Amino acid sequence: QEQFVESGGGLVQAGGSLRLSCAAPGIIFSINTMGWYRRAPGKQRELVATITTGGSTNYVDSVEGRFTISRDNAKNTVYLQMDSLKPEDTAVYYCNAVPYYSDYDARRLGFGSWGQGTQVTVSS
Repeated sequence: QEQFVESGGGLVQAGGSLRLSCAAPGIIFSINTMGWYRRAPGKQRELVATITTGGSTNYVDSVEGRFTISRDNAKNTVYLQMDSLKPEDTAVYYCNAVPYYSDYDARRLGFGSWGQGTQVTVSS
């Protein structure tokens, strides 16, 4: 069963940078808009950045101008360059399709619906 595999998180001081990577299941990568989601402690999951198959991007206001999403279609990989990080960016970051597949549809297509995520912690 294919999985989403996120990496690149860590502990960084405010103002620092991190680059996240996510290897996505090939069965869905080439045909879907992909996105980075995050879940901060005590909050709901939030979609922060999206990129279409053609490379058009969109960002939530809180990260606009600081985060850059990109994708490598040959490697089924999506990236998130995060600059000028703030403590409020602290969260577990996940990648997935936009919209994401239900657990049922993911199982039917043969991949895990969500990866483990990668923890990003920004200290003040």
